[in-house]
Amino acid sequence: MTDRIPSAPRQTAARRPVDLRLRDWREVHEDFAADRLERQAGRCMDCGVPFCHLGCPLSNLIPEWNDLVRTGRWQEAADRLHATNNFPEFTGRLCPAPCESACVLGINADPVAIKQVEVAIADRALERGWEAPIRPPAGARAAGRRVAVVGSGPAGLAAAQQLTRAGHRVTVYERADAPGGLLRYGIPEFKLEKRWLDRRLDQLRAEGTSFECGVHVGADLTAARLRDRSDAVVLACGARVPRGLPVPGADLPGIYQAMDYLTLANREVAGLGNPAADVAAASAAGRHVVVIGGGDTGADCLGTALRQGAASVTQLEIMPQPPRQRPDGQPWPLYPMIYRVSSAHEEGGERVYAVSTQRFLAGQDGRVRVLVLADADLADGRVTVRPGTEREVRCDLVLLAMGFTGAEDGELLRGLGLGLDERGRVPRGDDYATSTAGVFVAGDMGRGQSLIVWAIAEGRSAAAAADRYLAGDSALPAPIRASAAPISLRARL
Repeated sequence: MTDRIPSAPRQTAARRPVDLRLRDWREVHEDFAADRLERQAGRCMDCGVPFCHLGCPLSNLIPEWNDLVRTGRWQEAADRLHATNNFPEFTGRLCPAPCESACVLGINADPVAIKQVEVAIADRALERGWEAPIRPPAGARAAGRRVAVVGSGPAGLAAAQQLTRAGHRVTVYERADAPGGLLRYGIPEFKLEKRWLDRRLDQLRAEGTSFECGVHVGADLTAARLRDRSDAVVLACGARVPRGLPVPGADLPGIYQAMDYLTLANREVAGLGNPAADVAAASAAGRHVVVIGGGDTGADCLGTALRQGAASVTQLEIMPQPPRQRPDGQPWPLYPMIYRVSSAHEEGGERVYAVSTQRFLAGQDGRVRVLVLADADLADGRVTVRPGTEREVRCDLVLLAMGFTGAEDGELLRGLGLGLDERGRVPRGDDYATSTAGVFVAGDMGRGQSLIVWAIAEGRSAAAAADRYLAGDSALPAPIRASAAPISLRARL
């Protein structure tokens, strides 16, 4: 690797002016000209050995489709992109891009804007009809077995599409009234306009995948009945049990789990039904909002509250503020924990680090009105509260965005003879198979809370395992084993 700086600088799409984007729910980024994208893709050709593959669990063929974009061969680039990723329009918008952290140019320059090129290829392919439905051969369809996929998030959708293309008769069961899982109701419209999700769902339906929504598997449809209907089952229900906050007053009215709040907001934006009382109680309009949790979900709550007309938004994080540059202990090609500014953070609000919530106090109406916090110190991996630092923060709405503890336990798992391990995951082998024959687990339900790119990779891999179970062999790709870990974790082992 030489010290030569690539001739073209890193460029990404500009974000729309804050005062304009806060008036609507459209995605925040402006269009990025094709010639600029081609120059950006050309930076990839300055690489020696492409470590970006190491950062991506899908093993995306990044240098290949960058080279095709560089030479203006966009449709061929779309073919190479979709060879490893069912839904690049999702990852190009929502993935934090561990591939960019592993980009070789990042050693001594800014990495290639891989996500920017990826999403441009994906959007162009969908808009121009390059991604036509892929139907399996007639003989394969006739010989296909019945497969139930429970859950329609990215892992479930990837598994369903792969199994349908292999010739199986796939039915996706979704508890909500429309498919998409957290992609539909957990991700705000300003990060993922639902038209992209709906276009991809249209493709799945045209290929032969069936969807049954409004079905709570384990209750409306028992596990026994599910097995009667299916030759194999893929569980992709996610890790949906939210982390609580065990402090006095945490049960006061006006305190919501982030996903409950985002679901109500997303349904309201989409024009779908919500009880009027719930909308009024959870709306940020005119309220002083506190978001507890400094991750992506917290930022989603921040951007949503600002668009609803919050009087103020304060985002709290118990950990210290990260450094602005890559720390020495997280060298290339690891994904660094650094200070990042999302589009929502640009729009307003205050971020407060190294604080711990002590208790909530109610107003005269019984609703939360005050949050009491204190400074927190981190030493030897433990957080302690600093005495004498308590202070009050006004709040009319509190949103808990502290992550998830694992998958839901209940009648579905018990009916399938399964349970959860100590980390809230459904145990499985390296081939995604559970202890119950014909039942496989993909995504956060088996891995724990993770990234969308890992969910898609797991869905593809679990589909290959289920196909092999049903047919004795499989030509479907399996990019990762269930025990695979991100390079940041492998480096610590």
